Amino acid sequence: MTDSDKSQYIETDKTGRLIIPAGLTAQFGIKPGTRVRINGNQNDLQLQFPSRLSKLYIEPTNLCNLDCRTCIRNVWTEPMGKMSEATFARVLAGLHAFSPSPSVFFGGFGEPLFHPGIIDMVRRVKALGAKVELITNGTLLTRAMSRALVQAGLDVLWVSLDGATPESYTDIRLGAALPNVLENITNFQIATREEYSPDGTRRGIPVALTKLGIVFVAMKRNIADLPAVIDIAQQAGAEGFMVTNVLPYTREMLDEVLYYNEIHNIGFRNLSLPGMDVNETTYGPIYQAIKTMYGSWAGINSENARNRCPFIAAGAGAISWDGNLSPCLPLMHSHSSYIGFLQNEERTSRRWVIGNISDRSLSDLWHAPEHLAFRERVQSFDFSPCTSCGACDLSGKNEADCINNVFPTCGSCLWAQGVIQCP
Repeated sequence: MTDSDKSQYIETDKTGRLIIPAGLTAQFGIKPGTRVRINGNQNDLQLQFPSRLSKLYIEPTNLCNLDCRTCIRNVWTEPMGKMSEATFARVLAGLHAFSPSPSVFFGGFGEPLFHPGIIDMVRRVKALGAKVELITNGTLLTRAMSRALVQAGLDVLWVSLDGATPESYTDIRLGAALPNVLENITNFQIATREEYSPDGTRRGIPVALTKLGIVFVAMKRNIADLPAVIDIAQQAGAEGFMVTNVLPYTREMLDEVLYYNEIHNIGFRNLSLPGMDVNETTYGPIYQAIKTMYGSWAGINSENARNRCPFIAAGAGAISWDGNLSPCLPLMHSHSSYIGFLQNEERTSRRWVIGNISDRSLSDLWHAPEHLAFRERVQSFDFSPCTSCGACDLSGKNEADCINNVFPTCGSCLWAQGVIQCP
């Protein structure tokens, strides 16, 4: 738990206004005139800052060295390329305008390590004092690459690992070999140990160790491997483990989804379960109760995972390899997919770009009135319930919905229903 995660008390003045300590105002970039959204529920009060950029996804490239059956590149006609030095320089200059500096995540719909300048990118962002993360398929994670990433100051490396045996892994990630990826993960851990002293310092300076995370894309053909992949992650010393569902970009992959019933569950809102043992007697009934109702289990509220955009909630934005800023990863590229609630019909999603970093500054794009209005609209999430309905033609696109929202609409977004997630 970090200091920012710990609870603390704040006071009110004589007029009842909340007094936020200077440390928190600096941490969250709160300045006079900052627009704040307040959500209240019984004794809970949540403050959100639509104007704050907290996390920036940067897509170094949408090219990849693999040809995975789950990939979005199987269905799109988007231009392909790698971020130029001029574009990245504009991004870097834009980050300077924000205080505190947003965290940066190198990832998108390509393999970041496929970009020849990725080490320099990580180093230059880290020099701003930002937290830096990167996701990779692991095939290019040689010992030299691992050492360079650690030396550049990378905070977290996420590795996608979708199988525990060579057969199951290669069946999904065509062109990759599991033994090679596992060896590369070991190389990364060795590089981390070589760079840092046992006392937690680097060349005598106290620093945080570069951490490892594992991402598992769950589907019918590999879900049986999940316990073994967790074991691999633990043995590798991973400190984070994320499971996400597959988003089927092709009709073939629609047969692999594990959430068809889940996205149709609207549920009641009055279920509360106490803490109890989870074993062969209790797991089945509890799981059924949680998934069919909006409830809470010892304080874990399943309703919080629905009708809530994780990107907007995190204060995130996404810049594609060619410099376009979008509010989230799903809106970064136009694509089609097969989600299930449309009775196996294809759904098309058109990208939404606020502007290009080459023409306008990052601050200008982030604070653009249309961008702020969209973020506030998504925070309210007053969209039609497409995932539990899907009964009209409007749900097959993100152009408009049945309650008069206009492009881009988010009622059928699986990220907003807690089905798909990203680090």
